[in-house]
Amino acid sequence: MLVVLPSIAAMRAAHWIAVCFSLAALASLVYFLLVFLGARAWVRLRRRPLPAVFPPVSLLKPLKGVDPGMYAAFASHCRQNYPGEYEIVFGVASPEDAAAAAVEQLQREFPDVAIQLVVCPQQLGSNGKVSTLAQMAPHARYDHLLINDSDVHVTPEYLRHTMPAFATPGAMPVGMVTALYRGRAHGGLWSRLESLGISTDFMPGVLAARWLEKGLHFGLGSTLAVTRPALDAIGGFLPLADHLADDYELGARIAQAGYRVELSRAVVETSVPAYTFRQFATHQLRWSRTVRASRPWGYLGLLITFGLPWALASVVATAGSLDALALLVLLLCVRILVALMIGVGILGDAGALRDLWLLPLRDGVALLLWCWSYASDTIVWRGQRFRLRKGRLIPDAPL
Repeated sequence: MLVVLPSIAAMRAAHWIAVCFSLAALASLVYFLLVFLGARAWVRLRRRPLPAVFPPVSLLKPLKGVDPGMYAAFASHCRQNYPGEYEIVFGVASPEDAAAAAVEQLQREFPDVAIQLVVCPQQLGSNGKVSTLAQMAPHARYDHLLINDSDVHVTPEYLRHTMPAFATPGAMPVGMVTALYRGRAHGGLWSRLESLGISTDFMPGVLAARWLEKGLHFGLGSTLAVTRPALDAIGGFLPLADHLADDYELGARIAQAGYRVELSRAVVETSVPAYTFRQFATHQLRWSRTVRASRPWGYLGLLITFGLPWALASVVATAGSLDALALLVLLLCVRILVALMIGVGILGDAGALRDLWLLPLRDGVALLLWCWSYASDTIVWRGQRFRLRKGRLIPDAPL
């Protein structure tokens, strides 16, 4: 019987491939250490008392269509235990938008809350949300503006835990307060995977970035509370009208203008729809390509965050060596610890605890989507195809 032995060159190549996978897995351990440091720093800061300063604030909520759990999210903003004054300003592009009826119902249910509905018919750029915000802002009564998405659900202490952060002492004034968030899955595997990724991957990355960069230098769409002077310093909303990552850009520009970006003590919740795989992949690719356009080197660095896939690849490449198996077990334990510490402990995400067993699948899918995100600069958003050019939206051929 003829036995074909692998060549020395092939054996060397296999050896170096296994080494690369092992090094990538070890780099992930270093990344998780940074996550732990970032989480610990945030927990310590969150324990400090906030100033008893409660400025009046206008909540701006740009709308388009009806999202899952949207009305309950609206109602949560009307039940604020806030000593200061606040109002809620909703904006729609057309009075025929289905969201307008929900706002009118809200006005009837909460007559004691100042609620406005503003029609914003102008299309001022490719980003419809920013276009609506630019038209809503003049209708807001107060000098503090808080923007969040239509599906964001908050606790009664949301404003009480957010607005005092503007008065925290520091060398520079606070121009923005943003907030961590968790996802609420609405059924199905793909919805659960996205929600799990928010709590156990994206938010840990935010805390690590905050620790490494000695503060936040971007915003999160879950909460974008700004002062009018900070907003005026960057030219208002209009310069962002063609950017997809308007939340990131708003925070980045405010930081560049000499203001601090702080994290709210509040954690909010966003709804994650019951996706099909195609919808899940489309949404994830839009997010991935948006981050890639906003922070290209940071996005490339995400390679070291996929510890479990790299450790598993090392086990395969070494034919199940004991060292590779030990590394895989170590990374699995560390990955679970991160999920419990941040997803459950800091964010209070019960779904993350329920879905811990999905972490290996989630991380493997995330790595594949990371690779796929480099295939093109095309994204699909609200039923329209765009190309991303340095973070700007360029309308593409219709779907």
